[in-house]
Amino acid sequence: MVDVSNKIKIKKLGLSDYTETWQAMKEFTKSRTPEMIDEVWILEHKPVFTLGTNGKSEHILDAGDTPIVKIDRGGQVTYHGPGQLVIYLLLNLHRRKLGVRKLVSIIEDSIIKLLANYNVIASSNPKAPGVYIEGKKIAALGLRVSRGFTTHGLSLNVDMDLSPFTRINPCGYENLEVIQCKSLGIDKSLTELADELVSLLKEQLSLPVKG
Repeated sequence: MVDVSNKIKIKKLGLSDYTETWQAMKEFTKSRTPEMIDEVWILEHKPVFTLGTNGKSEHILDAGDTPIVKIDRGGQVTYHGPGQLVIYLLLNLHRRKLGVRKLVSIIEDSIIKLLANYNVIASSNPKAPGVYIEGKKIAALGLRVSRGFTTHGLSLNVDMDLSPFTRINPCGYENLEVIQCKSLGIDKSLTELADELVSLLKEQLSLPVKG
């Protein structure tokens, strides 16, 4: 039998409709067997506000004509749009011997390492998942785990219109400033950063579990 424990299939989906992608994630996960290879989906979304399972509608200050989708990940409200890198991690946590907390750390650490490659110092916040630069949020994450399988993942602001974030309380935090790679002098395309970040994620996910 072929060992698929550390294998990951990469799918590049381009600019995608949020609801269609979410449904595809759910269908993929529902049909999963323990033997199926994990997948990582790389994409951008058309403009959308997403509201997590604990999300409060009052954190959406002015949706305007941007769709609001109530979804099944954790967390509050966030925005997705073109120029933002989205990576969905469809993983078998049991097979990788990972807990959710460890996976969150892997995601945050990988983004921090990516930014460090461009001399940008970033950090995580134990009380508010994501990656921050001097208190400004550059990456968000939200996950759902069902039967040991994960859906959803992370978003990294690369080169996008940040104004929709002013129409919400990002991740439920009032007056939280949002920043992106372009304004930090990172002159790399979304595709290039996606490849680099996925490489870092794969490296971390393939490390042997300690103890």
